[in-house]
Amino acid sequence: MFEEAGRMNQRIEQIYAQRPRRYIFELAVAAVVTGLLIWSGSAVETSGTTQNGAKIALNILSGIFHPDTGLLFNLTVQGVPYLLMETICIAFLGTIVGAIISIPLAFLSASNLTPRPVAFIGRIIIMAVRTVPAFVYGLMFIRVTGPGAFAGLLTMSLCSVGMVSKMYIEAIEDLDVRVLESLDAAGCTTWQKIRYGILPQLMPNFASTAIYRFDINLRDATVLGLVGAGGIGAPLIFAMNAYRWNEAGAILAGLIVLVLIVEWISTKIRVKLARG
Repeated sequence: MFEEAGRMNQRIEQIYAQRPRRYIFELAVAAVVTGLLIWSGSAVETSGTTQNGAKIALNILSGIFHPDTGLLFNLTVQGVPYLLMETICIAFLGTIVGAIISIPLAFLSASNLTPRPVAFIGRIIIMAVRTVPAFVYGLMFIRVTGPGAFAGLLTMSLCSVGMVSKMYIEAIEDLDVRVLESLDAAGCTTWQKIRYGILPQLMPNFASTAIYRFDINLRDATVLGLVGAGGIGAPLIFAMNAYRWNEAGAILAGLIVLVLIVEWISTKIRVKLARG
């Protein structure tokens, strides 16, 4: 037994000694990567960095740690709680509308349910929607509806369609067809197959995707406020432009707390859905 183990060790050592030598290739790759890093670093300009910029950064940090409590706990329409609630409503309603629109679009774009030409056209539409950034959609809808929360809601809805539809298509194409075949063999109608064969498989994935998209929309809604699409973004940029760092700190503090709470709740719900 020991002799066999010794022979096995010798064979392993021989195979290891005969392994292909790739030192030259690895050194060449390392040299190319190093050269690319040096070349990329040459394009970085630091001439715009001044002491004034560092002072502004310190003022922002000071404002975050010393927020304006009067604004932070102000319950009027100018207060942080109301602005955060408006941001949540924009993200939530935008997610709901986008998720509802994505369901028929995803079914039409699933190659296992519809003919390939129809599915191809549906995927092209989804790709076109996903190509345009949310910031551009916000500027477009502000021109149509004017500044306000409604423009942000339309932007969040359209942006949600691109991602949510893609995730829905993947869930639909991963359906267990054996369940549908069993229901078909049992003589079930089309509605019964949808009710008992398709929806139970899709609902956890659909709900998890919608919750994840709401998490993203909550952050995007803050950015959209910078262009006047409602939410907390506009007061934040106004406070920073006017160098009112305590007000900016109050808004950022409320936003940080909100994102942490929503992240914790959405993670719990998604884990529960994934585990059934």
